[in-house]
Amino acid sequence: MNDLLFLVHRIPYPPNKGDKIRSFHFLKYLASEYTVHLGTFIDDPNDWQYTAKVDALCADTHYVGLKPFQAKIKSLQGLLTGQALSLPYYKNQGMQDWVDKTIKTHAIKKVLIFSSVMAQFIEPKLQQNNEIDMIVDFVDVDSDKWRQYAAKKQGLARWIYQRESKYLYAYEHKIAEQAKTSLFVSEQEAALFKQLAPNLSEKISHINNGVDIDFFSPDQIIDSPYADEQQALVFTGAMDYWANVDAVCWFATDVFPNLLKKHPNTKFYIVGSKPAKDVQDLAKLPNIIVTGAVDDVRPYVAHAALAVASLRIARGIQNKVLEAMAMGKHVVATSLAMEGIAYNESLAVSVSDDAEEMVKQLDALLQSQQGLIVSRANRDFVKENFSWEQNVHQLSTLIKDKS
Repeated sequence: MNDLLFLVHRIPYPPNKGDKIRSFHFLKYLASEYTVHLGTFIDDPNDWQYTAKVDALCADTHYVGLKPFQAKIKSLQGLLTGQALSLPYYKNQGMQDWVDKTIKTHAIKKVLIFSSVMAQFIEPKLQQNNEIDMIVDFVDVDSDKWRQYAAKKQGLARWIYQRESKYLYAYEHKIAEQAKTSLFVSEQEAALFKQLAPNLSEKISHINNGVDIDFFSPDQIIDSPYADEQQALVFTGAMDYWANVDAVCWFATDVFPNLLKKHPNTKFYIVGSKPAKDVQDLAKLPNIIVTGAVDDVRPYVAHAALAVASLRIARGIQNKVLEAMAMGKHVVATSLAMEGIAYNESLAVSVSDDAEEMVKQLDALLQSQQGLIVSRANRDFVKENFSWEQNVHQLSTLIKDKS
């Protein structure tokens, strides 16, 4: 098999959050077709226990521990060097040395970059060797996410986020110019980048996220984590991620209290690891439960009355929405949460960006108990459009086409 260098900003295991789900499935599939050399960072000490799982898929691996607080301090170098702060955050000489050695030792001709910041380790080699094909999976247009963050901040934080959006876009454009192909997580995300960089349109494509439809299935028998009398609304996700924090805080303060007046037995469950302080504080409010990390999110989704995806900051495709739909759940979401998912009237999906309107939707669904009915339309939609097998095959084809 041909050699492939795969550089990922976070260890692609366990597949328990958006980027790691995508990078894991890419790695799992490519390992069957290539001799994979993987370089990655580990920013959660708990993830060191999973290196053997990743090693089993690769011919060679290189892990670098990353301490987020120290990396944030290091990222301030970007203010002096005129870089996006995200670049010095990940800059590491050990990783650079390993990349240089791997390219030389194995005569690497194909490189897959997962997240634009990892391209900094291959850039010097591209200038020296025009035979190297670099495919970049940007996943999301991260620079636009920083723009969204800036819009919700004030003062110094707003200035920093605006700066990051500007400088990171400049780097994204530079990398996209050097890449053979630039990938994004959805057609809409690719279209946004084409709009920002029209001169690169022909080299911009997308590969949808996928769902393990056998794992996320309504046909599995799973015990309920809820009391019998509870009507549970559930939000799932990494709860130290600001977009998720903002989403549950808005729902808990602007939507849920008015719903409780009509449905006093309803509980709002926030299910996900590392809840930020703002999220933890929500547990002090009536009928809100913050679980922290759980071994398996499926029981919480399977037995919920409704799945909530109240995101007001988002880029790309939301795995939480796809997983809930794969389990046949009715999803109540904002328009941003549904971006990249071409829903229609036949699906059990309710969308609103207005708190009052969302309360009305939730009220009607709870009264009718419509959310307790398994939506086969939702599941069939995910099976047809978000199959990992189909999507990762597209990745392999793209890499081969760029030989």
